[in-house]
Amino acid sequence: MKKTEHILEVMEQRKAATGVPMTLFAACPNSLSVIKASFRAAKRNNAPIYFATTLNQVDNDGGYTGMTQAEFTKILAREAAAVNYTGPYVVAIDHGGPWLKDKQTLERYTLEQAMDGVKKSYEAAILAGYDLIHVDPTVDITLPKGEIINIHVVAKRTVELIKHAEDFRKAHNMPPISYEVGTEEVHGGLADDKTFDTFLTDLKAGLAEAGMPEIWPIFIVGKVGTDLHTTLFDADVARKLTSKVRPYGSYIKGHYSDDVDNPQDYPTSGMGAANVGPEFTMCEYKALMELEQIELANPACSPKSGMSQALLNAVHDSGRWKKWLRGEEVGKDLLECSKERQEWLVQTCCRYIWQNPEVLKAREVLYANLEKQGIHAEEVVLMRIEHNMDKYYYAFNIVNLNDYLK
Repeated sequence: MKKTEHILEVMEQRKAATGVPMTLFAACPNSLSVIKASFRAAKRNNAPIYFATTLNQVDNDGGYTGMTQAEFTKILAREAAAVNYTGPYVVAIDHGGPWLKDKQTLERYTLEQAMDGVKKSYEAAILAGYDLIHVDPTVDITLPKGEIINIHVVAKRTVELIKHAEDFRKAHNMPPISYEVGTEEVHGGLADDKTFDTFLTDLKAGLAEAGMPEIWPIFIVGKVGTDLHTTLFDADVARKLTSKVRPYGSYIKGHYSDDVDNPQDYPTSGMGAANVGPEFTMCEYKALMELEQIELANPACSPKSGMSQALLNAVHDSGRWKKWLRGEEVGKDLLECSKERQEWLVQTCCRYIWQNPEVLKAREVLYANLEKQGIHAEEVVLMRIEHNMDKYYYAFNIVNLNDYLK
């Protein structure tokens, strides 16, 4: 059985035996610190961990983490071994679709170029041993501004991408993989009942027509109230969507579950899994700022690392913050935004620049300064991230799930 399906089946078995529903926790591995913290948290909670990895993060060109798919899976194996984590972990592409990689949008790829790039990313992921691919062709930058992609086109491109992945997998004698489809975002996503139902009907028919009636996504992403700027999960909507997809054998997957106010409602509403990402970037940022304050207060720490300034400079120069500007901020420079918004933008966009040489150097100096004072700086960073991960393990009722997983 596919790894993801096996984990979910055991979760169903435990629910039947105990009456306690469960949701699988997925972390977005936007830095090496998050990867390390993920395995430490999974080890401590004796539970599986799911890595939902965007093509901006890990891809053939190294992404902003500097890792290709093959390098990524090797690093995961290394970090799992470092803490003797022997439980299962799922490796997945997140938002694998045309123009969802920033480079494709910025360079105005044609449809053919964008689809070809995504297919090559799938191929590398399959060869690297990924377990799941999120097929998400819900963006089309060739459309007139404001026009939303037709849901029939979304279904057709979803089938095309799944067929390519399956043909490539079989040709290279690789194990079966799982699929996730859809998006929670407004741009052509499954935003209302009619669109959602149409997509499912088209997808079922399209897969059968393409000679893949046995292939069906284990996860369908649902619009359940959460995005980067909201924190309230809509349990009623989740229950309704779950009732639609469970007869198909699928589960609803939540995205942007960061800092959600009511994580305990995910299992009770039938959610199969939930992604958390930017929250851990902010944890890492806050830990580094905590450490810098200790450094600044200690005269023996010299020369100073300049950690906060290095982060601000790197985020500013990256230009990545521009995509998160709102309202009157559009067109402004990062340094012209309010201090509160400036800090939010830096925290959110740090994930893009952790591998910047100046940032790496500043972190190296910061850690070295504090180590000389008996402070284990990396431990402070990892514990801060792990603390937030623990919240989801408990809220999603999956602590000690590994006792029941082969």
